[in-house]
Amino acid sequence: MNGRKKKVLVVVLGVTAVLTLLAMLSSPCDSRARKADQDTYKNLKIFTEALDIIKGNYVEDVDASKLIQGALDGMVKSLDPHSAYLTPDMYKELQSEAKGYFGGVGIEITIQNDLPTVVSPIEDTPAFIAGIKAGDQIVKIDDKPTKGMTIMDAVAKLRGAEKTQVKLSIIRKDVHEIKEIVITRAIINVKSVKFKVLDNHIGYIRISTFAEKTADDTQKALSEVTRQAAPLKGLILDLRNNPGGLLDQAVKVSDLFLKKGGIVSIRGKVKTLENTYSATNDGNEPTCPMIVLVNEGSASASEIVSGALQDNGRALILGTQTFGKASVQTVIPFENGSGLKLTTAKYYTPNGRSIQAEGIKPDIAVEYVRPGGKETETSIREKDLVRHIKGDGEKKESKPADTAPVTGAVPSKRNDDIVEKDNQLKTAIDLLKSWEIFMKKQAA
Repeated sequence: MNGRKKKVLVVVLGVTAVLTLLAMLSSPCDSRARKADQDTYKNLKIFTEALDIIKGNYVEDVDASKLIQGALDGMVKSLDPHSAYLTPDMYKELQSEAKGYFGGVGIEITIQNDLPTVVSPIEDTPAFIAGIKAGDQIVKIDDKPTKGMTIMDAVAKLRGAEKTQVKLSIIRKDVHEIKEIVITRAIINVKSVKFKVLDNHIGYIRISTFAEKTADDTQKALSEVTRQAAPLKGLILDLRNNPGGLLDQAVKVSDLFLKKGGIVSIRGKVKTLENTYSATNDGNEPTCPMIVLVNEGSASASEIVSGALQDNGRALILGTQTFGKASVQTVIPFENGSGLKLTTAKYYTPNGRSIQAEGIKPDIAVEYVRPGGKETETSIREKDLVRHIKGDGEKKESKPADTAPVTGAVPSKRNDDIVEKDNQLKTAIDLLKSWEIFMKKQAA
């Protein structure tokens, strides 16, 4: 992995060097490009002067490396909510997270209104069990205010050794007081794929995140439900509250269900980083009717899979509109062990759609109805984030919208009576049953 990312770094630096050389040798018609370079060098000179002034005149001794790290962090923070400068420790944490194995509480967060905000808790983790909900805003971690904290700083404070405790002070929409929750950290060994056979030979596969082994685990789950349900008459892929993960895993998972057609295309400023991924026919793809469950917590890699199956006509998408993150981040390592997580491209569905700040619209819209009509949760989507990259159809002057309560959520417990407590899943099963009846009548 590192070798590949270092190669990406070389490509980016090579392009920069070529552009600089061309600017030096250019004709007068390239004067604007030369002026931009000159302005950049002037600003770098000002930065160096400011650094020297602070080191020489600040009331206390300062660590120059910390000043530079702070400047890097601020520079990247001004771009978009998914780009970040990673200290060596943060970079190691990110690598652990990609492997699906790390110490912490188990939540996916973003920054909303200058506060760490929960996008979704990861299933079966301490945060999930403690009742942390999507939309919860963390105002303190261990009694320390979080306002203005970067997402990586918040993650660093939430992570920690197994069996240690962390206290979260949260505010929740429509709850008028701060709620304090003490959570005992655990080793989060995310089991990203679960499966079972449901009523009438229908296979159910749940993917909670896209980590390094997700595609392999999905392949095993698909083989197992096919064997157990034989004959397999329908398939449900549950991507609700799946915050995403690795691009290559999303591509491989999509390919498991497609014999042909595009999966996703990546387009950015650096043409050498662009790519188009297509399905290959392995001869063992399932051919039964298929439904994909999504909601506002389905993001990034989840949306790649949903978009690929929707555009190719392979599956019906059922649920509520997804998160709307259609950008790709590349992690570029530096020699000192730190790294840069940088948004380098947008992705497009097989039909050329950009769902950035919009999301995947379900073919069949079904809101999740919480049993007993209890409190609703607050959804957060890409369009709500400050400095989010605008979608192709989004007006440039549009402002982040206020979050609104919705009823779309994955049930907090998955017992044997899962179907009776989950109206979205029940609807999917009923549709697949009807599908079989319809096909029989059509064949008669």
